[in-house]
Amino acid sequence: MKYDLDTPLITFSSNDGNSDFTIRNAVEGVQIFGGIGSGKTSGSGALIARKYLAAEFGGLVLTAKSSERKNWERYCKETGRSDDLIIIEPGGNHTFNFLNYEASIKLNGCNHTDSLVQVLKTVLRSSEEKAGGKSDDPFWESSLDMLLTYVIDLCLLAYERISIHQIYSIVLTAPKKDSRNDYETKIDTFIHAFEMAQEKVNKQVQAFLKSQNETAKAKFSDKDLLEEILLKEIPDAAVLKAIDTFFIEHYRNLAEKTRSIVEFSLLGFLQKLLREPIHSLLCNEVSTFSPEDCFEGKIILIDLPVKLYHKAGRDAQVLLKYVWQRAMERRLIHEESRPVFLFADEAQHFLHEYDADYQATARESRIATVYISQNLSNYYANMGGQKSEHKVKGFLATLASKIFHANADETNRYGSDLIGEAYFKDYQRSHTAAGQFSSTESVAYKLEKIIRPEHFTRLKTGGPLNHFLTEAYLHRQGGLFSDGKSHKKITFKQF
Repeated sequence: MKYDLDTPLITFSSNDGNSDFTIRNAVEGVQIFGGIGSGKTSGSGALIARKYLAAEFGGLVLTAKSSERKNWERYCKETGRSDDLIIIEPGGNHTFNFLNYEASIKLNGCNHTDSLVQVLKTVLRSSEEKAGGKSDDPFWESSLDMLLTYVIDLCLLAYERISIHQIYSIVLTAPKKDSRNDYETKIDTFIHAFEMAQEKVNKQVQAFLKSQNETAKAKFSDKDLLEEILLKEIPDAAVLKAIDTFFIEHYRNLAEKTRSIVEFSLLGFLQKLLREPIHSLLCNEVSTFSPEDCFEGKIILIDLPVKLYHKAGRDAQVLLKYVWQRAMERRLIHEESRPVFLFADEAQHFLHEYDADYQATARESRIATVYISQNLSNYYANMGGQKSEHKVKGFLATLASKIFHANADETNRYGSDLIGEAYFKDYQRSHTAAGQFSSTESVAYKLEKIIRPEHFTRLKTGGPLNHFLTEAYLHRQGGLFSDGKSHKKITFKQF
């Protein structure tokens, strides 16, 4: 089946004529704003979701509210897509081991450790930004990256597999300054893993030495030269050397305050993944699906609503979202490639630092992002850190279509500025009665907002009083509607 990007998904009708919303518009991204009770979810959000399902898109659905699962089950039933719906829920039929999945991905120039570190630190930093506690200290970030890197390297080298429990235990038992020897004398996870890694490398060294001829063996009397040769010829030996150097010369000697911050941040995050139901769903079982199933039309819904599972549910969904985004971007696109969607109501809960970069290339990967949120303030609060306003505005610029439902905050000014200004005729009349009555009329042109901020407060919000009709202004970046304007007032029927 071919997916022409100019295929209409929705036709908006108005007095100015009809305007199509195409697959091309979909993969350029949609942002929906609207206050509480404005009809953003049941109006424009529901319409877009149903149209994407009817067009047989695959996709990922993130949930903030407990009611969202029922909505999507209804949308899928109404569009004949119920068999394509995969629900990730506690006690359900589906699990996904993200560690095994990421470790199975083979990319040129990127090893398993790099991939796993990128996923874990993205979710960790996203969690810190939401709390407003993300550090901009490069030394702190570097220490966290290095700790994750060498712990994962140690796990893979020692056990040829990895688990959240192993990472947690190794971090907890890593060498400290008060160690009597290079490593603690007690038997713990770190020592066991390091000894297993040593044993594996020693076997490789012995096999290498036996394979050498007498001329080569003559060089081995020089210990420094032998070490140089072994590190060059045996990759695992180089990895073990780097692990040893990091934990003994760097991490063990970190200032107590710096080390405690790094460990507290990482262990606190890992602990959430060790607890149920997150552990069984994402870390402890075989995978019953993969992100690539969306290429065949599957819809993955993560039923871990933030309102019910709080921070653990939020972190789990950001993790799966980021893994999914990376998988979608790896796809080789051709004219028969099925579009996929990423749908998030209360989207402010699920932002991470790479969203803007990801969204900038989403069109090329045929990814149709739909984010719904009440207002800009939600994004500012949840993106956190320095320059949050610039980060949010930069991110929103990557979503080409914006829908503004009724609201009563600064988002109205943002929408008004986005729609822009135009010259309006200003008729002025003057009258004189000195001697003889006369009247003159003049016309001047004034530059004013096309849609003033207060106009957004007057939009219909659905419900029985409005015959279940909700209104919104749609602004399309880089494309004009049939009347030559970049915006249109749309009426949506609530579903």
